[in-house]
Amino acid sequence: MKELAEPIARLVEELKHLPGIGQKTAVRLAYHLLRQPAEDVEQLAQAISAAKKSLRTCSVCNNITERDPCEFCRSETRDRRLICVVESAQDILNVEKTRRFHGLYHVLGGALAPLEGVGPEQLQIKSLLARLQPAGRSPSGVGSGNPASGGVEEVIIATNPTAEGDSTALYLAKLLKPLGVRVTRLAMGIPMGGELEYADTVTLQHALDGRREL
Repeated sequence: MKELAEPIARLVEELKHLPGIGQKTAVRLAYHLLRQPAEDVEQLAQAISAAKKSLRTCSVCNNITERDPCEFCRSETRDRRLICVVESAQDILNVEKTRRFHGLYHVLGGALAPLEGVGPEQLQIKSLLARLQPAGRSPSGVGSGNPASGGVEEVIIATNPTAEGDSTALYLAKLLKPLGVRVTRLAMGIPMGGELEYADTVTLQHALDGRREL
């Protein structure tokens, strides 16, 4: 098989960095882009560049946002007694589609995966603990037996139902329970090994309604 021209090979390698894109799909996408008018490809490149430059991470919940804090953290109508913890900002969109959750969010930025070098320090766990602390108290007070009075009453852990997601949920529960908040996990309406990204709205609705204590 004749090798790809260097510019195409480079494009293919870059496309392979996208989730779910293998060699064959990357080659197909590369040739598709090359068949498009130059102005369409330029618009795509500009859209990607503009999104990267204008979007940032919310300083409160780590959601991807254009304004800091994000729309959820700024909202005066969201229930601030509830925080839903998710692995990625994309998961927020899926939970919002259920129209059953009206609280706040917290994005961890992944799940615990020691074999891949992802430990508690690599996730946004300290910032979650900080949100549960009353004014003037440091997160280092976790486990001291004094309940938090930050206004949060329940933390819903909505990590994916995978081995990594379950381990993360149990780890968080051990940290959060001493703070005096209710810690729940989404019900198993989501199949084991599945991800929120691929769960339908009805399944997520049942998972929210049937969440259980951890």
